[in-house]
Amino acid sequence: MKLTNALLLLVVMAMSNTVWAYGSSSSSKKACAKPKFSEFTPANNAQIAVGGHFSFVASANTNPDSLEVTVKGSPVAVTVTPKNSGFAVNGSLPASIAADFVRINISADGHNDCKGSDGWLLKVD
Repeated sequence: MKLTNALLLLVVMAMSNTVWAYGSSSSSKKACAKPKFSEFTPANNAQIAVGGHFSFVASANTNPDSLEVTVKGSPVAVTVTPKNSGFAVNGSLPASIAADFVRINISADGHNDCKGSDGWLLKVD
C-alpha cells in the first residue's frame, strides 16, 4: 500500500513540474512600448503658409533613426534634436503644396521594435 502511494505521489509531482515549466503566457510576453508623439505645432486643423514650418515631440523610447515623416506620400526632411523628455522634431512643408489640406504622417520604431504612428491635419494657404 505504501509503495502504491509513493508511486502515485511521484506521478503527481512529475506532472505538476511539467505544467509549471511552460509558465503563463502573460508573464512570458515581451512588453511593447510604442513611441508616442505630442506637442504638434501648428495645432490640428490650423492654417499654415506654403512651405511653413512644423514641429512635434517624439517620446524618449523612440529610435530617432527610424523616424519617418511624410506629406501626401512624399518623405519630408526633418531635424531631430534630443530633448530631456524625448526628441524635438522640426521640418518644413514642401513648397509644391499650396491651397490644400495635408496630413503630416509620422511613424517610428521603439527601442523594442514596436511601431508607433500618428499625425495631424493642416490647411495650407
